[in-house]
Amino acid sequence: MVWRFALERPQASIYTARNMPDLQATIERLYAAGAEAVNDADARTSFERFRDALTAGTIRSADKVDGAWHTNAWVKKGILLGFRIGALVESGDPNVLRFVDKDTYPIRQFTAEDRVRIVPGGSSVRTGAYVAPSVVCMPPMYINVGAYVDEGSMVDSHALVGSCAQVGKRVHISAAAQIGGVLEPINASPVILEDDVLVGGNCGVYEGTQVGERAVLGAGVILTRSTPIFDIVNGIIHRSSETEPLRVPEGAVVVPGSRAITKGKAGEWGLSLYTPVIVKYRDERTDRGVELEDILR
Repeated sequence: MVWRFALERPQASIYTARNMPDLQATIERLYAAGAEAVNDADARTSFERFRDALTAGTIRSADKVDGAWHTNAWVKKGILLGFRIGALVESGDPNVLRFVDKDTYPIRQFTAEDRVRIVPGGSSVRTGAYVAPSVVCMPPMYINVGAYVDEGSMVDSHALVGSCAQVGKRVHISAAAQIGGVLEPINASPVILEDDVLVGGNCGVYEGTQVGERAVLGAGVILTRSTPIFDIVNGIIHRSSETEPLRVPEGAVVVPGSRAITKGKAGEWGLSLYTPVIVKYRDERTDRGVELEDILR
């Protein structure tokens, strides 16, 4: 890879139930209160504290512990709490572009001190999403609440980073790619893109799929929980299970493929089904093909 920068950020900045118990307990209590949370005097203050920590990246909807990703359900409850206690308000410039959304999620404003490039052209980042310094946002793109986009990543034109999706360092989400979001059910795993992943144009990654470090998704690849991945290099099929999401192995190069249907009318008609195929694992030639220049950042 050509990228050479490394921005310092404390490794202990992720707060889960282990070291932020007071905020978690408050969020859990307010969420359990249902509609009555609107009348709780502490609800606004507690939610704003939660939302600010989410925006700053000091809490996350999922984090990696001992090599495995874990969903922080209480964080998702906090996001939903914001919708419950919020009221619809108008915002934006009525002469340019007007929005109507919950007042608990006001317009996200960036300054040069944030070191996030928001290129002109209609992009939007919702309050409650973490966007690290050196991230580049090409227009028009959208990053939803609860998402986490780490250093050096690029979200290209017409791309979506859905609610609670976790995007690692130096990830390139190409034009028109869709990284699915999830808020409900509470325990559902968000989509994970680990460090140095390349997502090609018009890809779709949904339903808690995890893409391992340095994997490459060729243009048009679609991944869901029910999608098997055929690994022709190792002769195995990667699937999700009742307890584990679909996971793309580290360094895998995935392209769209098809598999023939041999039975019934579909076989008689010669039909086939779409399937993603691992055709190789990253090597020096792949690295040259997906090389990204730090001069753009």
